[in-house]
Amino acid sequence: MIADNLRERLVRIKLFIVDNDGVLTDGRIVYGDYGDEIKFFDIQDGMGLVLLKKAGIHTALISGRKCRVTSRRAKDMHISQVHQNVRDKKAVFEKLCSRYRLKPEEVLYIGDDLIDLPPMIRCGFAVAVDNAVQEVKERAHYVTERRGGHGAVREVIDLLLKAQGKWDALVSGYL
Repeated sequence: MIADNLRERLVRIKLFIVDNDGVLTDGRIVYGDYGDEIKFFDIQDGMGLVLLKKAGIHTALISGRKCRVTSRRAKDMHISQVHQNVRDKKAVFEKLCSRYRLKPEEVLYIGDDLIDLPPMIRCGFAVAVDNAVQEVKERAHYVTERRGGHGAVREVIDLLLKAQGKWDALVSGYL
């Protein structure tokens, strides 16, 4: 169950923004001999992001690092806006609000580290994954039970879609 004050925040959400490393992934980066990177993503997070698109909720990824595998995974998950190698996440957050003509309170942001604090402080529903640093958890409206890269994003998506009354219609398409 989610508290009424959090449900009220979730009902307004029209844009879902995620960090990548430590949120969509488990935070590990494996370097190969040929300069390639390997990251670990959760398949259920990906399905959740596809469900968001079906529900008419915009999605974006803002990452402090740039990686080809991140671009590929974002495409697979139908994430509309992908911003990598970002040092000022607040500036990108503001641009996304402007692009979609949204107020900050209509945006959900999921982060795990200090670089995520500026958009988290500004957004309407700030989420910290279970493995986030303490400063991020302290400023979150919600802290997931699951760790980043292990279904934390899906946990939040399910919560959001249920709060907005969109879950049953989406699930019925699979029954």
